[in-house]
Amino acid sequence: MLDGRELQQAMAIGKQMFVEFEDAVWLRVHLGLYGAWDFAGEIFADATIASANGRMGQTNQRGTDPALSDDVVFDDAGENSLTSIGAPRTSRVHVRMSEQTKGLADDGEEWPPPVVGQVRLRLLTDPTPSPPAAFASVGASGRVGPTCADLRGPTACVLQTTDEMLATAARLGPDPLVGDPAEGEERFVRTVSRKPTPIALLLMDQAVVSGIGNVYRAEMLFRARLEPHTPGRDVPEELIRELWRDWVRLLSIGVETGQMMTMDGLSADEYRAAMASRDDRHWVYHRAGLPCRVCATEIALEEIGARKLYWCPSCQR
Repeated sequence: MLDGRELQQAMAIGKQMFVEFEDAVWLRVHLGLYGAWDFAGEIFADATIASANGRMGQTNQRGTDPALSDDVVFDDAGENSLTSIGAPRTSRVHVRMSEQTKGLADDGEEWPPPVVGQVRLRLLTDPTPSPPAAFASVGASGRVGPTCADLRGPTACVLQTTDEMLATAARLGPDPLVGDPAEGEERFVRTVSRKPTPIALLLMDQAVVSGIGNVYRAEMLFRARLEPHTPGRDVPEELIRELWRDWVRLLSIGVETGQMMTMDGLSADEYRAAMASRDDRHWVYHRAGLPCRVCATEIALEEIGARKLYWCPSCQR
């Protein structure tokens, strides 16, 4: 169905990606816990051509704190998106985009790269397209090289008509990066305030709010000092609004840095430590059994909605 069709546009709503091809054929992809896009070739980002030698996605970081702008900051997985996003180089490399933690190594000069494992979908560019004007000086030949994207293990990979795509989008909760954040806030408040469901489950319900995952869920509840089992309808309206506004703030930080950074007021040295280690980026997430950073109470771990929830029984009473 997609063979030979040219990609027209791509957009995301929360964790769902929608890609339009010629003749109004839409591809919907949801990576879920195990899905991943593996990229090979030359990657465009921020109006530059980049050869990506790390993984693009939630765990890359850019080290964008102004006080650290002259430093190259690697995290403990060896990731540094300063060298993988926006660097003006043209070598062929691999990059993986997923919620997992391991990237792919350079596969050499073979093109297109061999299909490895259970590839659900492959998107491949014309190997010798004419470059956009902004890239006319890139490369000795004046041409932009090819890019390949292989999709593995997604929760959803389906083709839709425009009407089906719009219907899917309508079922999703508000996303601060899509539409008016103020309107999104009102939708979020209306929905949460009438639900008897625990707030910890509501924040993970993509029909209530789009994009919040397990890390942000735990961190937002701690930052709000909110007991995670509180029914949505029992949460004060102003606190519901503050949850949404905190999500807007944290998401903007995530977009800017490429990291799920949820701690505030860090010094330059503390920021570097947080960029270098996931263990220093969060208040409670992945800290079960460790002392709370605020009150020293042991961080609790429980399963709720088939996902792990980390929280402080003292701060979040």
